[in-house]
Amino acid sequence: MNQFRVAATRNEVWKHFDFSVANGVATVTLNRPEKLNALTFDTYADLRDLLRELPHRNDTRVLVIKGCGRAFCAGGDVNEIIGELIKMEVDQLIAFTKLTGEVIAAMRDCAVPIIAAIHGIAAGAGAVIALGADFRVVSESGRFAFLFTRVGLSGADMGAAYLLPRMVGLGRAMQLLMLGDTIDAETAERYGLVSELVGDAQLDTAVAGLAQRLATGPTLAYSQTKALVARELDASFGTAIEFDAMAQALLMTTHDHAEFHAAYNEKRAPIWLGR
Repeated sequence: MNQFRVAATRNEVWKHFDFSVANGVATVTLNRPEKLNALTFDTYADLRDLLRELPHRNDTRVLVIKGCGRAFCAGGDVNEIIGELIKMEVDQLIAFTKLTGEVIAAMRDCAVPIIAAIHGIAAGAGAVIALGADFRVVSESGRFAFLFTRVGLSGADMGAAYLLPRMVGLGRAMQLLMLGDTIDAETAERYGLVSELVGDAQLDTAVAGLAQRLATGPTLAYSQTKALVARELDASFGTAIEFDAMAQALLMTTHDHAEFHAAYNEKRAPIWLGR
């Protein structure tokens, strides 16, 4: 982890979701179960700020985002967001739409691996937050709906039109973003949206297992892999080769790479320190 913080002090308590850290795993729990964890203006802002701070914490190697109650996240709150947006001027609307996009950009730029633990509905902004994660562990009750056109808005929201075709292909992305239909977990897995599909009772165990694997693994290697995958999406092949060569050469100088060699010869598991 980077020793340099964004600010002199860091937030330990966030007002608009639950946050905890244990054994290198940070957990954000969206906690408005009576609203299916619908997002507010403040939730968006807090998520953006946390994601920007997270790589600078020395206690965090992986982030889990999950929802409390019956759902992952039903998207933006109809009254607290949509009801207010229709009263705003264009400059205020642009500030809001940029804020929502900044959340997903921060997820993709964050050096920490992100797991979305999805049960119940992930709709609208909730579906894009799931899309922005590096891993989507989904229970059998999970459902996805990119329903922006259903409320009279473009399906290209918060980066969905960039990320989704790269994950499921242009045809599927057009279907999901244009029609806004809800798909179940099995369909989402078939389309390529799901990293791991588990039973409802196994969701917490599966997420915890993946989180611990990431938290105890070679974090520098993980962070560089995430960064290079993101940067090379639009790079030429020659540029991608150059990026890979530079990053790999730097990683070859790290403690973790030398530790693998020592552990191999000593016939033991490596002890990854992230440096």
